Amino acid sequence: MTNSFSAYSQKTDVLEIRKAMLRAIKSPIVTDSLYNELQKINKKPPLILGYFGSLQALKAKDSWNPYKKVKMLTSSHKTMEQAVNASPNDLEIRFLRFSIEFYLPGFLGLSKDMVSDKNMIIHQLKLKNYGLADKDYLKNIIKFMVDSKQCTAQEVAFLHEQLAAIK
Repeated sequence: MTNSFSAYSQKTDVLEIRKAMLRAIKSPIVTDSLYNELQKINKKPPLILGYFGSLQALKAKDSWNPYKKVKMLTSSHKTMEQAVNASPNDLEIRFLRFSIEFYLPGFLGLSKDMVSDKNMIIHQLKLKNYGLADKDYLKNIIKFMVDSKQCTAQEVAFLHEQLAAIK
């Protein structure tokens, strides 16, 4: 992974980060490794910042220490907020935050953005503004949104239409 981010290298890096994130979800070792790699990047682009925030949430999940869990979740929340503020219309950043908040217990008070993220994700899908998301990633986003049970019947119908249109 490089520290210079041209449009091409950013897309390449994001593809690699996505692959590593799938492994990180199941492996604290991969989480730590990817976290350390992304932590080294100065001036992270918004999408990379979003992935860094996601890794902070994974580190919280993997921690046995309750204090560390809350500290990492709070850091994740702040990092995701920065990523969204830097690129508010980015489908992938909104999805990352939505998926983190989906799994958080409500009593933590860190799941306040799910409705706005869901609405922005659907809006960006309607505009076909996919950012760096490829077809496979779009399918995963749409399936997750449907499975989350956070969408209205009308939104679910729209998501199923989008899924059928992706070839």
